[in-house]
Amino acid sequence: MKRRLDDFLAVLDDRTGIPSGIRHFLGEDIPASSGWHQVFGSVALFMILVQFFTGILLAFNYAPTPGQAYDSLRYIITEVTGGRLMRGLHHWGASMVIVIVVLHMVQVFVWGAYKKPREATWIAGVILLLLTLAYGLTGYLLPWDNRAYWGTVVTTQIGASVPGAGPWVSRLLGSSGEIGVVTFARFYALHVLLLPPLTMLLIGFHIFLVRRHGVAPQPQDEGQPKKKFFPQQVFRDTVAIFVAFAILFTLAAVARIPLERMADPTDTSYIPRPEWYFLFLFQSLKLFEGPLELVGTVVLPTLAILALIATPFIDRSRLVRVRQRTLAIGIVALAGIGWSGLTLAAVRGTPPQTAAGSIDFSGPVQWMQLRPAELAGVHYFQRENCSRCHNVLRGGEAKAGPVLADTARRHDREWMLKHFSDPQSTSPGTAMPPVDLTASQMGDLAAAVSALTPESGDLVAITPEFASSGAVVYQKYSCGGCHIVNGVGGKIGPNLNGLAARRTEAWTAEHFVNPQKLSPGTPMPVYPLATKEMQDLISWLFTLPEKSGT
Repeated sequence: MKRRLDDFLAVLDDRTGIPSGIRHFLGEDIPASSGWHQVFGSVALFMILVQFFTGILLAFNYAPTPGQAYDSLRYIITEVTGGRLMRGLHHWGASMVIVIVVLHMVQVFVWGAYKKPREATWIAGVILLLLTLAYGLTGYLLPWDNRAYWGTVVTTQIGASVPGAGPWVSRLLGSSGEIGVVTFARFYALHVLLLPPLTMLLIGFHIFLVRRHGVAPQPQDEGQPKKKFFPQQVFRDTVAIFVAFAILFTLAAVARIPLERMADPTDTSYIPRPEWYFLFLFQSLKLFEGPLELVGTVVLPTLAILALIATPFIDRSRLVRVRQRTLAIGIVALAGIGWSGLTLAAVRGTPPQTAAGSIDFSGPVQWMQLRPAELAGVHYFQRENCSRCHNVLRGGEAKAGPVLADTARRHDREWMLKHFSDPQSTSPGTAMPPVDLTASQMGDLAAAVSALTPESGDLVAITPEFASSGAVVYQKYSCGGCHIVNGVGGKIGPNLNGLAARRTEAWTAEHFVNPQKLSPGTPMPVYPLATKEMQDLISWLFTLPEKSGT
């Protein structure tokens, strides 16, 4: 058997040279000082390959057009087997690639491994860092949710502010007018068609240079015998890759990635926030206002990039031991402190998210389609702790009462109302006590129970507390007499579906307090809402989807 394998490998080597190439690669001589600090390059390469692989898997079900992109992403997350995991690997992998590439460059900088004859290797690494950041910028728009849309608006506005080249950059990105189909197509093409081949070519060139010049030795290596890449360094690289992937997999499996509502160009009140690795730049822009804005958006980033590229040509001193490179260590420390300070300030300066803005659309949101009475009934269902004796769907823990998902098929509204007020009259011998609700509240509870179907899922579990409480306020003040919500209500006032696209939360709150001020002549009275009632009602109203009622 061994002889046949040797014959096969000999033929394969003769025809392709692969076995001898692998032996040559594994048998490469590396300095005696090589160790754990040099694993970041291998980890970065592996993580980039993970990004390519997960990106391809996502592309199988992704529709690269606005609107459809959002729907297809929700389909991937909620319907495709392993879709949420694949998105998690791709999302968190993007952050980890940047972290690892930065750590790799920090290691090279501190060890002075950019010095002659490795200047081109360092410059290729700087360009690779810029490409990884470009992936983050171009991929940011692809979910086509509100966060992606308004974050891209800020990015394109910064590009448009470049002196002289601003109009050209806007045309290149397809953002001369507004963020739309052309912008999306340009970002998708950059992210999927242009950046990957450029990255692979540059990685190949980078590896070629590393092989050509070898791993940078340290002064203490003089007189010491070199060692082979295999097995010690291969073992270290393998362990580091395993640890990195374990962290990535844990993040993808445990950390939920929120998906906001579909991109809404009319939502000018939205406060955009970039990904965490751009927060320092976002915060630095606050230090430069008015005419100085270009300093923060263009001048400083450009100088930083040029300084990185020029580093091998500025530092022409001889190579010394790591512990003697105090200036390099100090520069890295100051850069780390500055980055951390700006990022922390940006995080602290982030305004609290509204209840409506905190909804994760990657999960079930069927509750948004409920009518006000049904949604208010969910509140009473939760308040009366009906789930103590009833399951909404089949398959859960056995409980004393029947499953409620098909109640509407077995009983009508009148039976439910009678059952709530006098359970013994409809179900003799039942342990259920009478429900302590008013007649109108019982009507809402009956509406909620009627809305529970196997197809709708567990509406009680997925409905946010602020939404059901807001519907209670809506029902309490009979707002449905004048307004339509999800197809039901009066036509005296405007349809409230899609309110978030027409008004701000502040305007709506003031309208409740003083309707005549904002809508002179309106028949709407002043409503004495408590603070929590006002907050819950407005938060719920601003989650209502665009929908024309009858």
